[in-house]
Order: sequence, then C-alpha cells, then structure tokens
Amino acid sequence: MNSNLLVTKRNGRKEPIDLEKIHRVIYWAAMGLDNVSVSQVELAAQIHFYDGIETEAIHETIIKAAADLISADTPDYQYLAARLAVFHLRKKAYDKFEPPHLYDHVVKLVEAGRYDHHLLADYSREEFEELNAYIDHWRDMNFSYAAVKQLEGKYLVQNRVTGEVFESAQFLYMLVAACLFADYPRDVRLSYVKRFYDATSKFKISLPTPIMSGVRTPTRQFSSCVLIECGDSLDSISATSTSIVKYVSQRAGIGINAGNIRALGSPIRGGEAFHTGMLPFLKHFQTAVKSCSQGGVRGGAATLFYPMWHLEVEDLLVLKNNRGTEANRIRHMDYGVQINRALYQRLIDGGDITLFSPSDVPGLYDAFFADQDEFERLYVQYEQDESIRKKRVKAVELFTLLMQERASTGRIYIQHVDHCNTHSPFDPKVAPVKQSNLCLEIALPTKPLEHPEDENGEIALCTLSAFNLGAIEQLDELEELADLAVRALDSLLDYQDYPIKAAKISTMNRRTLGIGVINFAYYLAKNGARYSDGSGNNLTHKTFEAIQFYLLKASLGLAKEKGACPAFNETTYSQGILPIDSYKQSLDAICDEPLHLDWDWLRQEIQTHGLRNSTLSALMPSETSSQISNATNGIEPPRGLVSVKGSKDGVMKQVVPGIETLRQQYELLWDIPSNTGYLQLVGLMQKFVDQAISANTNYDPGRYEGNKMPMKVLLKDLMLAYKYGLKTLYYQNTRDGQSDSQNKADDNDCAGGACKI
Repeated sequence: MNSNLLVTKRNGRKEPIDLEKIHRVIYWAAMGLDNVSVSQVELAAQIHFYDGIETEAIHETIIKAAADLISADTPDYQYLAARLAVFHLRKKAYDKFEPPHLYDHVVKLVEAGRYDHHLLADYSREEFEELNAYIDHWRDMNFSYAAVKQLEGKYLVQNRVTGEVFESAQFLYMLVAACLFADYPRDVRLSYVKRFYDATSKFKISLPTPIMSGVRTPTRQFSSCVLIECGDSLDSISATSTSIVKYVSQRAGIGINAGNIRALGSPIRGGEAFHTGMLPFLKHFQTAVKSCSQGGVRGGAATLFYPMWHLEVEDLLVLKNNRGTEANRIRHMDYGVQINRALYQRLIDGGDITLFSPSDVPGLYDAFFADQDEFERLYVQYEQDESIRKKRVKAVELFTLLMQERASTGRIYIQHVDHCNTHSPFDPKVAPVKQSNLCLEIALPTKPLEHPEDENGEIALCTLSAFNLGAIEQLDELEELADLAVRALDSLLDYQDYPIKAAKISTMNRRTLGIGVINFAYYLAKNGARYSDGSGNNLTHKTFEAIQFYLLKASLGLAKEKGACPAFNETTYSQGILPIDSYKQSLDAICDEPLHLDWDWLRQEIQTHGLRNSTLSALMPSETSSQISNATNGIEPPRGLVSVKGSKDGVMKQVVPGIETLRQQYELLWDIPSNTGYLQLVGLMQKFVDQAISANTNYDPGRYEGNKMPMKVLLKDLMLAYKYGLKTLYYQNTRDGQSDSQNKADDNDCAGGACKI
C-alpha cells in the first residue's frame, strides 16, 4: 500500500494514513470480550484505501465487518461492534471520544433549541456538577450493536435531515431522570434522579420510544398510547379526525373506536337521506393517521375497533385483504374485532349471530361493554323484533371469516370486551372500557368528543415503561424499581403537554400508567422453565403477583403523599376489589401456586388512602425498546438464538441473552408445538395485570396435513384465550413460506359445535 496516502478527517483536515491507529481502536473495542479476534475484523473489513478516504468511511467499514461476525457461537462481536459504533457516534457528536461536562453540554443544546430550557431553570450549576460526577459514560460499552443502532436511529437528539447527532446515551438517561424528578423537593430529588438513572442505564427499567426520544426536548407529549372513541355524528367524526392528527404528529400510537357509527343504509334526519355507512369515514380516519410521519421516529399507525355484531361486519372483516379494489379496502390501518361471551356461546351451540346497526337497537351498544346480562337480554329482544333491520349469519361462518382474515393478514386483532370490563380496575357502570389501543395492551374508559374542545368527552392516554426481568435476581428487587417507575411516570403526566383538552382532563382524573416486562423468554430460560409444558406456570404466577403488588404499593405510597387520583371512586379498587378477586377461575386448574404477599393489608390500605393511579400494569410488545436493553421482546419467545431485524439503517443481528450457558434452555418460537402453554402463561399474567396484554398466536402450517392450518385449531386457540381470561389478542404469526391459500381452512371444520371446550 502507498504510505503516502492521505485520509480526510471529520473536520476536513488531511493527514497521512495511520494503520496502527485503526488497529488500536479495534483492539480497545475487543478488550475483555471472549471469542473475538481483532485480526478477523481487520481481515473481514478489507478496506480499499484510496487517497483522501474519509476516516468516517473507514470507521463505518470496520463497524460493519465486526457486526457481520455476530453469531450464536461468537456473540461478543455484538459488543465489539457496539463499542466501535459508540466511538464513531461520540466522534460525530463531540468531535472527540470523551463527552463534555454535563452542564456545558446542556447549556449548548438548550441554546440551540434542542433541549428543554426548563433544565437550566430547574437545576443549579452545582446540581449539574454533582450529576456530572455521578454519570458513568462507560455504561455505553454495555450496549449491544443493535442497541446502539436503535439509539442512533430513533432515540438520540439529532437533526434527522442532515444526520447530525448531538448527544450520547448516558446524557439521555441522566437528563430523562432530571426532567421527570425536577418538581421533587430539592433535598431529595438528586437522590431520585441518580437512582432512576441507575435503573434505566443499567437496563433494569426499560423506557418506551416517546420517553427516550422526547423527554429533555421542547416536545412534551410522551404518552405511548392514545385511545379515541368516535360517536355517531358528523361532529364527533370530525373531532376524532382532528384528535388523530394532533396525536399522530407527536409520536403516539392510536386506537380508534368507531363501532357506534351506524351502518350503510340507515336513515338520516328522519329518512331525508341514507347513511353512507362506515367505510367512507374509516377512509377519512386512515388519511388522518397517515398525514404525519412522526419525524422519522415512528410512522403514524392506528388500530380501529368495532363489534362483531355490527351490520357491516362482513365488509369490515376483509378491509385489509389483498383481494378487492381500493374502493372497498382500507389496508393501512389494523382492526380490532370486539367479541363477548354471548357471541362465543352462539358458536359453541352451533347457532346464529344476528347483525344490527347500533343506531337501530337502543342501549345494545352500551350494554355490550357495561353489562353482559343486559346485553344478552336486549340482544334476544331485538332479534325477536321483526320491525328492526337485521341480518342473521351462522356463527361458525362469521367466526371462520374472522379467523381466515386474521390468518391471512396477521393483523385482525381480538378484544374480549366482557373481560375488559369484568376483570377491570374500572367500574363498568360508570366508566366502561370500550376499546384498546394500537398494540392491544391498553384498556381504559373513553367517551366520544362532539367537537375538538369538548370537555365532556374523554380521550384516554397511557404512559408506559417495563421491568427487565432478566436483570432481576430476586423478586423483592421489584419493590424499589416499582416505586421509581411509578413516581417517574406519574411525574411525567404533570410534565407533559396535552394538545387536546379532553385528554388532559381524563389524564389528570385517572392518572393511568402501564408498566410491563421485557426479557420474559430469558427469564424462563435462566429459571429452567419453558413455554409449552407448564413448567413456567407457577413461576409466572409468583412473578406477576409480585409485579402487581409492588406497583399497587408504590401508587398507594404516592397517594399518601400527593393524594389519590380524582376519579379513584370510579375504580373497582375503591370498592376493595383487586385483580385477584375477578380473574377467570379456570386458571386454578393449571396453577396451584399460592399467593405470597399480604393482599388483605393492601386491600385495606387502598380503601383507606386510595391510589394515585387508576391503572398500573400493561404488557406491551416492546419491539424496539427491548433491543436497547439487549433483551428478548416483551413476553414473546425468540424466533432464533440470533434474531435478524431490518431497519432503515440496515440489518441488525441480536443474540439472545445468556446464550453461552443457556443455549439449550431457550424454547424457540417455531419449536413450540402449540399455543396452549403460551396462552396459559398469558392467562396467569392477566390474573394480575390490570389492563391488557399484547399476546400473539403463532402457527407453523408445516405441522399439518397439506401445509394447511385447520380452522378447528384456530378457533380452539381463540376460545382457549377466552377461557383463560385474555382481554386481547395481537398478531397472528404464520411461519414464512406459506401462501394465503395455505392459511385457509374449510368453512365447516367447526360446524355443529365441534370447537366446544
């Protein structure tokens, strides 16, 4: 190689190439790591040097070479690649490897308009000095490569047009903590800031995308989930659309409940005109959802909910289907189909489901959520009333259509509206739960808006985080983590802005939180338990008992300090009813683990002092935020020991935690023989979780004759989910390589009640 070649530095200056410097950087990144080779990285890089080559190009080539070597047998290359990426990122952010002083950094970014000016108003220079001495930038070296790429792609403050990055991860964690505890008394707040910083930067508490990317910036909307209910009027439809645009633009995922909109052909203004039905308005909502890209952090997305007995249901079920035309398809939203006990009973009995327009059957839509006995009474009454427009469909045919579309698209979701209200922290008579959210784990009361400034409507927000079960050795560690998480998220409710008045009123009244888990697959593996054989049932029961107990205890403690949430009287907690009092008793047949904590004491304390938060728990997918902690997704089994995930930054490989010793303990997704064991585990979680759970069903057609999924299997799993008390079902995953036709099944596979369980 020509020794006279020059490299171009980041500042544009040129100097002779120094191969030894490149070698030293890779050697530094490899220190302390097992089964990695510096020479192997250098060989794999095969850098083609030319005069004037940019140092940035050299560095990116080396990073990619290290990342390409990540495998199940050599997992530590994910840390070598990550360290090289951190080195590269810091050079881009600071023009050097060592980060600046925290105070100087904050001043610079506040002046540039990238950090919230309240940071300098709320904290003194002396406090920044103390936090700067506490911050540990070496924790950046604990990230995996996938984590660094997610940080750089989604979370770090940057100019997304030019690609400039302005901070590194430890500043993110410290300043999020500082923002969330800024209103605490000065004599204790730095203690909370440090403890929360430790919990998040050591990956014990995982934060969601809106918090990681937004807190510390001038944008102040951090709720992950927004639930908007639409009424049956043009004014309400317009107000819903306005609300969608405002929240999608601020990074929130949207749940839209449109099930009360009257059906096609319904009379308007006393018969002056016929209603155009749901589809034109759903297209309107889709346009609103897709109108904003959320600044590259995540795309606008929504799930729309409707009852299975809606008169237009047969057309609604196929809206995502690839067949048909743009005129009769609305493919860029997902859909949640609402089912209850009465509809399942029609399937089991081999009977019919009668479809109505909600506008023709007074009281039926409200009873569907608030009172199951009243719903069944009205439903039968309206079926017998010949003056009411209706359509009868065989239950097996309608359920088969539902499951066919769920199988072919993967994204027709399920909401069990009765479980959402009978096993709920809300009294359904005064605050019924009518919908879920984009990811099917939020279950909160809503009311339609009649205009954008309507203070009588209710938009529900939920603010999320998660415990990393893989980072916890003893369940009693959850007590302090729960206290930190609840305090931080509760403060966030006061810290953030509310673009819609109805959302602020609702949030201030209910103060709803949703704290979940990540790394459950690793937690099972390191405890020698599996998804499929029941060996994880008692462990899951014991773990989620502790999670919910300590979350409730934390909210109780906060209520003693700051007062209960104003709408506490609308919760079942105020009546002394806890999640352990309303769960599905069928779970007792699969788990004999006793309760270990003092629920009687907790019940009495809650009735005496109240709770600061109406809800505390929800199990979310955590697809991207789990990568930051190098954890497995939420509660899901991994598809492989090495997962390959595509993003706008390219392909990233991530190795499951603890692979060196636990390779044989992991139960991989497509090795699990059926959904039964998984659904049992989710049911046991749901016994304690006060909102809902993003739970998936997974199918490998190759296990069945003709590579075809039997409809009776799909329906059996659907009813198992209901039997074990699941409130929602999220994705249906089908193993790759199967065509749409191979996901179909005969319509009569479940005829005559063959799916009875």
